[in-house]
Amino acid sequence: MSGSEQLPRAQRSGIWLQRLQPYLARAARPVLLPVEGRLTRMVGLTLEAVGCQVPVGARCDVLAASGEGIEAEVVGFSGENTYLMPTGDVHGLTPGARVVPAAQGSGALVGDGLLGRVIDASGRPLDGKGPIVAHDRVPLTGRAINPLARQPITQPLDVGVRSINALLSVGRGQRMGLFAGSGVGKSVLLGMMTRFTEADVVVVGLIGERGREVKEFVQNILGSDGMSRAVVVAAPADQPPLMRMHGAWLTTAIAEYFRDRGQNVLLLMDSLSRFSQAQREIGLAIGEPPATKGYPPSVFAKLAQLVERAGNGDTGGGSITAFYTVLAEGDDHNDPVADAARATLDGHLVLSREIAESGLYPAIDIEASISRIMHDIAAPGHLQAAQRFRQLFSAYRQNRDLIAVGAYQRGSDPRIDEAIACYPRLREFLQQHNRQAVTLGESLRQLETLLAPAPGALKPAGREKTK
Repeated sequence: MSGSEQLPRAQRSGIWLQRLQPYLARAARPVLLPVEGRLTRMVGLTLEAVGCQVPVGARCDVLAASGEGIEAEVVGFSGENTYLMPTGDVHGLTPGARVVPAAQGSGALVGDGLLGRVIDASGRPLDGKGPIVAHDRVPLTGRAINPLARQPITQPLDVGVRSINALLSVGRGQRMGLFAGSGVGKSVLLGMMTRFTEADVVVVGLIGERGREVKEFVQNILGSDGMSRAVVVAAPADQPPLMRMHGAWLTTAIAEYFRDRGQNVLLLMDSLSRFSQAQREIGLAIGEPPATKGYPPSVFAKLAQLVERAGNGDTGGGSITAFYTVLAEGDDHNDPVADAARATLDGHLVLSREIAESGLYPAIDIEASISRIMHDIAAPGHLQAAQRFRQLFSAYRQNRDLIAVGAYQRGSDPRIDEAIACYPRLREFLQQHNRQAVTLGESLRQLETLLAPAPGALKPAGREKTK
């Protein structure tokens, strides 16, 4: 007889019950069968289905006539109708096509294997370097950080651009907007900050831009040195609006992953306007009423949700210093997206077409640009010197027409006389070659040399901590 048969019956029953517990627990769990629906209507890029029981944000596979599944995401519903937005080509769909809820929702695979890679809005590699080794998964929507738990911005960040370091100082964890029209050096300035900024990881999101610019940005602007610590997410203009939005969410999710590991991240997104336009397309397609210049209210809510995810993390964590480009159509800086971004961000850099046409690069309009954090991270002497630079530069530009035609008489205004004498040096200070890096300390030394010494030492400084 075996050993178990020699045991008393009660003891044998206990052993069998113990062995059956995992199976009993599994049998007690209800098996939820996915409720399939069918496609009833397709208008533009919007799919309507009935019979589906899926929440907003869930993924579904719409089975075409060939049997191939076309991925779509639930973006809204009305009564029994569910609205979906496809993530790819919709050719081959027929009325009554099956709509099957996907087992896994939206998310992103993240890890160190992303460094040096170029991926699309779904996380698939575009650079031909093989599969990406990443095992951690994070949601695209991220998590909200308690505002009182965020670390304050106390340390300046060296971006390698002299005019920004000296006159528009950026703090580690700050969110800045880059307002520019087309062809004024926006991408070149982003490339300069990508190469020169002191950051552990650089995450670049090319959202809704021309497809040819992706390769140019990676090869010509970033280069091999810049790509070694960078992750590039590309969602060109020919992608569906949902994928352009996913590209922005994915870019931010990757930056959050590295920040939560205690690293300092530089996030560059080009552009915030294309992200807003994608949300406008989705909102209007599902029947959301337009509010301001054709933009439905959800655009501004989504914009704030995206931007607020950047910044410093919890105490002891890392940081995300973000630069978002805002496309000013026709150099008009009064469109709704620009106004909303200007109110949400911690400052803005304005690139001027007039300055670019004069041959001065980077074409930053110092008078129209501002950094709201500069007063918290710069020393008093630095602030006084930057203010004096602005005053001299503004005095010359406001009177340059009189100066050009000879209508201004020297000696009429000592301030204008000083501005005329200093203007060639001021202009030279603002100009910088895109392959030349100027550190924060060197920028302040050059500003001190250019102007008369101001009270206080010109040195990088953070906010003094109270004891």
